[in-house]
Amino acid sequence: MVWFPPTGKQLAVTAGWFLTGLTLFGVGAHLSYVNIAPQQARTKARSDFVREYLRKKYGYEGGRK
Repeated sequence: MVWFPPTGKQLAVTAGWFLTGLTLFGVGAHLSYVNIAPQQARTKARSDFVREYLRKKYGYEGGRK
C-alpha cells in the first residue's frame, strides 16, 4: 500500500467536512441545551401526577418531597 500526501484541494475538502461535522455537533448540543427546561417540566409534571394519583388511591406519600 502506497500513501501519497494529500493535495491542497483534498485538505480543503477534509477541513470543510470537519467544520460541517463540528457545526452539526454544535447545533445539536445547542438544541439539547435549549430543550432541557421543557423536558424537566414534563418530567416533574408526570412525577407529580403519579404521586398525587398514588396518594389519592392508596394514601401513599412518597419518599421525596
